[in-house]
Amino acid sequence: MLNKFALEKEFKLKGIRSSGSGGQHVNKVATKVELSFDILESLVLSEDQKGLIQVKLVNRLTKASVLILQCGESRSQLKNKSIVIKRAFSILEGALKVQAKRKPTKIPRAVIRKRLKNKKINADRKINRRKPNLD
Repeated sequence: MLNKFALEKEFKLKGIRSSGSGGQHVNKVATKVELSFDILESLVLSEDQKGLIQVKLVNRLTKASVLILQCGESRSQLKNKSIVIKRAFSILEGALKVQAKRKPTKIPRAVIRKRLKNKKINADRKINRRKPNLD
């Protein structure tokens, strides 16, 4: 579906300083990784795929149709890089997945009979609760 090797070359990766615990290590090492992927400039994706991604990921893209992801889960820049790349692929594959149309099925006769039987039982129960007609 996606040529991952060619698509990975279009990702722009940048190391940035991570926040959180880690002491002096956090202050001097850029372990957090930011991935940016410009959908409109991609040579790997077709025009149909670009349009589908723009529609499905409208809340995740910038106004210039750039997907930006960050990962600072690990203290290793290499691990963060692999995590953010995997995340980008899963997001893009999810956006390109076309959902199959639902085929409406016919309601089985047994289900219809059961529903009508239960309606009749319920109606009889309510009739029996009424005050007797003494005319």
